[in-house]
Amino acid sequence: RTMLNPHSTRLERRIVGSSNRWRFPKDAFPQDLLALSQVCKAMNIDFDDALKDPDRLCLSKIQKNVSENLKNVAIQSRDTVVILKCLGSEWELHLPQLLQSGTLTKLYLLALGGGTTSPMKELENLLQAPAPRKVQEKTAINKMVISLKITDPMVTKVAFAMALKNLYSSQAEMNLDDAPGVLASAHTLQFSSLFQRCVTVMMAGITPNNISNFYLASCKYKAEQLTTACEKWLDMNLVPLMGTQISLRKIPKELLHKVLKSPRLFTFSEFHLVKTLLLWVYLQLNHRIQTIPIYETMMAFFHSFPKKCSFLDRNAGHSLMSLSLCLRLHAITKGKNLEDLWHMNFFPDSWLVQVMANHYHALESGGDMVHVTDLTTQAMRFGLLFAQEYTTHSKVIAVYGFFFEIKGIKNDTTSYSFYMQRKRHTDVEFPSSLCEHGIVSLRPERLVKYKISAQTLVDGKWQEFRTNEVTQKFRCIKPSCKSQVLKIQTVGIPIYVSFSFIFPRS
Repeated sequence: RTMLNPHSTRLERRIVGSSNRWRFPKDAFPQDLLALSQVCKAMNIDFDDALKDPDRLCLSKIQKNVSENLKNVAIQSRDTVVILKCLGSEWELHLPQLLQSGTLTKLYLLALGGGTTSPMKELENLLQAPAPRKVQEKTAINKMVISLKITDPMVTKVAFAMALKNLYSSQAEMNLDDAPGVLASAHTLQFSSLFQRCVTVMMAGITPNNISNFYLASCKYKAEQLTTACEKWLDMNLVPLMGTQISLRKIPKELLHKVLKSPRLFTFSEFHLVKTLLLWVYLQLNHRIQTIPIYETMMAFFHSFPKKCSFLDRNAGHSLMSLSLCLRLHAITKGKNLEDLWHMNFFPDSWLVQVMANHYHALESGGDMVHVTDLTTQAMRFGLLFAQEYTTHSKVIAVYGFFFEIKGIKNDTTSYSFYMQRKRHTDVEFPSSLCEHGIVSLRPERLVKYKISAQTLVDGKWQEFRTNEVTQKFRCIKPSCKSQVLKIQTVGIPIYVSFSFIFPRS
């Protein structure tokens, strides 16, 4: 056996995470990856970032040690430690506050080291000195100048100043309009607590006017919680608000595509969703329009293109094909709506011919939708937006000669019930307005596969309620005329209620 060199690096036992591992604590890059992973978890550092930049792990430790040490040092607010030059201005900062920022800590360590090769070791030696016993005894603190170059256009001087203010006060006021810039500043400064606070504030303040900016910022700075919040908000509000809030024209195509594919998407009907997409496209092509156009204006615009091919087959429409494929055109059954689609010439003729053929075969088969099988991705969708002033809210829908009422009832201040029920054609007011050409099915039974869901926002979080997928025979007499009832308890309002169903082969 050989004896260890007494001057060689010695292994030390150090507790990291939930285990006790051997490792070289002095090494800039530890070879013990399991230990490194546990250290990263304990210090809330991304493991991949630590692999790319091992110095970041050391910086985090220094930040923690320095902050704890400086608690014992009396530093008055007038004693400037560091002058930060950035964005054409100078800010005076104090060391305890500066060390909350990973970026500024690194700049400070580099400035502290000067020409030495180990500034962090020098700072550790500095911190090993005993703290003063009396508060009155103050050590003279030299002013140090550090510079930070920022090229991110999202980081404005105002937003950066607000971020620096948060180094001193974690509850500093934040204007919602400035939040994306403050988020960008927090990302640049590596100021994690402020970054999370920005995310929380923005999640609670999503509106039609800011959702596009919030979403783009969340993607740029990898704020996944905010990204998800924007997607969920738009799932519910795209169809109800697109026709009144022109600021939603700024929704990025990528976000719109995600929402159109989402199983949570709320819509009053499939045709409402088609009109919503057509309006978004219209606003992309007419940048100068500052008001929401009426439906007839939008129809005339798309009808004005040459008739040799559909709009989607034109060069301008190729990029919109992926969005259009998310629509469920087969769920549009009203003749007037289909005539409008033919007139606008937006979709390829082959698509609409297939839709009409499917409707013909379904009518021939007594309503059986042999062309659809999956409830999640192919079901017809209808929705109720249950507002605060409602005690009951309902509407009647007609599909292949069958009439159904979808209904919501407010039982008390926080209790609601939602269900659907089959109606006789003689019990429906003005059935001709619901179903053209007097189509009425006299079949006593209709097999339906359905699901009812409800969603509402409470304290910044979406509550979701749903039934299971149910297959049931609906008759025109009680109790078999009524679906399962979705009963919910919530303080949220409004409530977005979706009814999804298909008519399986019976």
